[in-house]
Amino acid sequence: MDYSFLIIMLLAFGALWFMSSRSRKMQREAADFRTNLALGDEVMTGSGLFGTVTAIEGDVITLESTPGTETRWLRAAIAKKVDPVVVEDEPADDTLDGDDSSVVDVPDDLSSMPPEPPAVRDEDRDTK
Repeated sequence: MDYSFLIIMLLAFGALWFMSSRSRKMQREAADFRTNLALGDEVMTGSGLFGTVTAIEGDVITLESTPGTETRWLRAAIAKKVDPVVVEDEPADDTLDGDDSSVVDVPDDLSSMPPEPPAVRDEDRDTK
């Protein structure tokens, strides 16, 4: 009796079971994430909108994308949690190593600027 067909079928069913179990695990993790959403979480929707969770009412999540702009989303539309954006303050002094040679002194008014050379008219030019 030839068992090669039976072995191929068992391998095919094993591969299908393995792929479906991975997708079920990913779906379960996504459902757990959406269930555990809390106020103040930074999230991204499936369409790419970033926002902060400001209210949760059953399956409706309210996100604030910019200060004062709130939108309502279905819980299933929330794709993932993201790390909040941290803006670091730049140093007040532009010279980090203490070298002042790169600092340009800009005058407050035109009185300290050197005078502009007089304009040369076309008639005054020597055209030899």
